[in-house]
Amino acid sequence: MTADPHPLSPGLDCCHRPDDPASRCEVFINISQRFIGLLGNEASAATRNDTSREYPFVAMDSRQVFRQLTLARRHLKMDASPPPTLLDVGCGIGNVMLLAEQLGFDVHGIEKDPHPYQIACRLFDRQRVRDADIWSYENYANFQVIYYFRPFADRELQLRFERMIEERLQPGGILIANHKNSEAISADLRFQRLDPELPVWRKAEQA
Repeated sequence: MTADPHPLSPGLDCCHRPDDPASRCEVFINISQRFIGLLGNEASAATRNDTSREYPFVAMDSRQVFRQLTLARRHLKMDASPPPTLLDVGCGIGNVMLLAEQLGFDVHGIEKDPHPYQIACRLFDRQRVRDADIWSYENYANFQVIYYFRPFADRELQLRFERMIEERLQPGGILIANHKNSEAISADLRFQRLDPELPVWRKAEQA
């Protein structure tokens, strides 16, 4: 599937009346959440993940994802050619990739759970969505933005995953890390938190 030739402009980074249930953006978000919920429930029911260790697909609220991605936009050169690259680790059905694409990112994802992977492949081609395991995937350093929503139920695996991503993220890259288990990043001088409320960090240019 080709990218939308008219992604959202910088002037649409936020809703003018985000708390108004009748606002245009809120209506669209509520509609999209219904579809994401439907597909997400199907993916969760059909999961082949070992749920004692790793989560099935669970969708983040689109409002939160939107705020995180627009924050990343403000710290990157969105008018650059080619556009900034983003990897969704455990992309599920591809919902975050769709939103990031509309915000102007060159989007990619990895997913090993067959059911959500097949849905994502119907939205994007297989060059953008890879059937890959988190531990064996080798191209993390290629992306300017890495996004995840906590993939592991097992705390030790999650901590190991977080350390791996923070090491492999390229210098100057942005990490969007939802439901992190470790606070160690706050003492890591390579990383600067970009917002006190959002789990978004930038890695120093010289790591």
